[in-house]
Amino acid sequence: MRPIVITVVLLCCSNIFMTFAWYGHLKNMSSKPWIIAALVSWGIALFEYLLQVPANRVGHQVMTLGQLKILQEVITLSVFVPFASFYMKEKLTLDYLWAGLCLLGAAFFIFRRQITGT
Repeated sequence: MRPIVITVVLLCCSNIFMTFAWYGHLKNMSSKPWIIAALVSWGIALFEYLLQVPANRVGHQVMTLGQLKILQEVITLSVFVPFASFYMKEKLTLDYLWAGLCLLGAAFFIFRRQITGT
């Protein structure tokens, strides 16, 4: 499998864990002390790191550090929006669209040499 595909798949999976670690406790553990939520989040984040570290190592073979970061941000928003909408029942606004367009612009500029071939 190509390194870029491996990187994207691993980053998508790691971002699912990351999103639940960072925000899932707001729905599931709102009545628990924050320290309990933090410990549970750390446990979830371990799985995120077990996917994210190899993803970045594989990805850095074919991408720059900046490209890896922008790719991760695009994936993060792509995971976060469905999470916020379906799991957290947040109302989506046009601000998500505008933020997504800004990230697509960032992705274009960081990857433009590969996109345009120059």
